[in-house]
Amino acid sequence: MPEGVVVGETIEDSQEVTVERTAAHIGSGAVRVYATPAMALFVERACHTLIARHLPPEKTSVGVELGVRHLAPSPLGATVHLRAEVVGVEGETIDFRARLWDEHEPIGDVEHRRRIVDLERFLRRVEAKTAGIPKARSGRAERT
Repeated sequence: MPEGVVVGETIEDSQEVTVERTAAHIGSGAVRVYATPAMALFVERACHTLIARHLPPEKTSVGVELGVRHLAPSPLGATVHLRAEVVGVEGETIDFRARLWDEHEPIGDVEHRRRIVDLERFLRRVEAKTAGIPKARSGRAERT
């Protein structure tokens, strides 16, 4: 079990809906509103940050499941707020529930699961897969 990560621990953050975070820019839709992929990324980053402060340098966490319910649109310039809570810890697996809202209403409800992995072992697996990819298409795996 990741030492120090406990059920009930939370993280909060906020971000502005910028052009780069809109569905029209990302390509997940045609409208300049907060994109579902931007919401998913925001939750993943927050949950990764919460876990990372508990891990030694040789460990990291990777996202393994994500269930996103995008409830309402947020326009360009709005501020999206996030509160993610650890709702389960079993072995190396940590489950989160995140709620997101803007200045007017709830906009998202996300369930996310992350797994703790050994960084070097993970990178060796990535390198083994890149061996068969032509050099022009592959990039070397990088530490986070």
